Amino acid sequence: MRNHRITRPLAALAAIASLGLVAACGGGGSDAGSTLEKAQEDKKITVGFAGEAPYSFEADGELTGATVALHREIFEELGIEEVDGVLTEFGGLIPGLNADRFDVVSAGMSILPDRCEQAAFSNPEFMYTTALMVEEGNPHNLKTLDDVSANGDVTLATMTGAIESDYAADLGIEGSTEVGTPQDGMDMVTSGRADVFALTGISLNWMADNNPDAGVEVTESFVQEIDGVPQIGAGGTVFRTDDEELLKAYNEKLDEIVEDEQRYLDIVGEFGFTAEERPDGSITTEQLCSGDLPS
Repeated sequence: MRNHRITRPLAALAAIASLGLVAACGGGGSDAGSTLEKAQEDKKITVGFAGEAPYSFEADGELTGATVALHREIFEELGIEEVDGVLTEFGGLIPGLNADRFDVVSAGMSILPDRCEQAAFSNPEFMYTTALMVEEGNPHNLKTLDDVSANGDVTLATMTGAIESDYAADLGIEGSTEVGTPQDGMDMVTSGRADVFALTGISLNWMADNNPDAGVEVTESFVQEIDGVPQIGAGGTVFRTDDEELLKAYNEKLDEIVEDEQRYLDIVGEFGFTAEERPDGSITTEQLCSGDLPS
């Protein structure tokens, strides 16, 4: 049986204090071999995750989620049997990766230009749309973040490091609150401290479905526009920039899965993902990293 041990950080990214010392060993160093070679030798790889269902989260002490399911499938094909998880706040995932606290980031992270400057992304694994979690009945009749921007009395919560926080800043939404986890965002709404929590539709629907008595509802998913440009989003696994061998091997296996719709759904379907979330090749990691989005 494969091991899926979960490790909790001793202090919020305290290990990153020595960034200068670890910068030279991100790929394992010439003596240690590449990250891929080491993982294959050890039969184990360590992933950083943020506890965002249904991408990667802990359930009954086990690491699970759609991204984790993809990783188990792909890494096993690469001869890596064990997947260990390190729980980290979303905003600390890339810094933790570059500080060698784990080997890859397993969080379904949106591929964005500023993130591409810090790390390397796989080919797209999931296509994204945004949704809003609101009080049951949607008393403010909110449909997109444009409605939030237009209504100065509405208070917004977003997750630190998530793309919705960038949308809020780009739209000039004042007084929005950033939270560390999706649960914190839902708590903001249920406690009345925020009128709306913005996140990916798949995450919010998962939370609402698994908390039927919370008194919340989720709006229809939408593609947010910024300055007239639809913000088409996709997420992928994150690697250190010098782990080119691992990234290439991962992409080869990922492409085989994504190209086979039934196989893709067999892996991620149990977590609420559908054919609509399967990348169709219309947008690439290179386009997303450059910000060259189709209009």
